[in-house]
Amino acid sequence: MSLAQQLRDYRLTTAEILYHLPDHPAVLQSFVWQELDIAPKFPRLRQFLDFWSSNLDGKLHSVRVGSATLISPPRWHHQQVLTLQ
Repeated sequence: MSLAQQLRDYRLTTAEILYHLPDHPAVLQSFVWQELDIAPKFPRLRQFLDFWSSNLDGKLHSVRVGSATLISPPRWHHQQVLTLQ
């Protein structure tokens, strides 16, 4: 991923997609999708889900989304120092 994309707020986005198996609608299957996308609208994920709904037989049940920024300020955490006797 280029620095330009990171500065435009692209994030590593992971979606867990649960869908009904076409031959056994009572059974759910999981599919994991991962791509660079822009939160919170997630246009690439929405495009993928639109494609899924239009072209694949497995009816979507639910989608769980997580995303993480790739550029962030450094963080400093104070750690307690223990003295040993």
